[in-house]
Amino acid sequence: MILAHRVRRFSTVLAASVVLAAAVPAFAQDVSEAHLKAARDAVAAIKATDLFDGILPQAASALKSEMIQKNPDLQEVITSTVDDTALKLASRRADLEKEAALAYARVFSADELNAIAGFYTSPAGKKLLQDGVIVTREVGKAADIWQRGIARDLAEQSATALEEIIKAKGLIPPPAPEAATDGDASTAN
Repeated sequence: MILAHRVRRFSTVLAASVVLAAAVPAFAQDVSEAHLKAARDAVAAIKATDLFDGILPQAASALKSEMIQKNPDLQEVITSTVDDTALKLASRRADLEKEAALAYARVFSADELNAIAGFYTSPAGKKLLQDGVIVTREVGKAADIWQRGIARDLAEQSATALEEIIKAKGLIPPPAPEAATDGDASTAN
């Protein structure tokens, strides 16, 4: 469930980034600096891009593994070279922050973004960010239990109601009387 939520958030941000990448020159002129600052503050407050923090380290790790597998004798050189290059690329993280801010600025007004940032920097907002995942997991568990109970009760109550309707309309013949046993037949004569 958490993974699904993260994938959904990633897909949303990625889709917004792709759309914005094509429209940035025209759109960037439409967003005031105050609006963009409010969007950046909201993005930071809700930690909208935090789930992407691992992209560069994961890419570096995968590249090092691949290169070392091909050239195990160059492990130290490969490790230091890839790490140095990754550090140089780390500054490009700001590009993602800007794209995320533009995506939020496109959807929300500056006042709405200020309200969002205000809430998520408040104690209640911080607690929601910190413990929201736990609550979401617990609500998911409760929904699973509720779903099973509803399905069970629906099946039982529908079967009972259907049986009563069928009996009332005479659609089910009454049970046949039990056949007489041999002992009963001899006493009847």
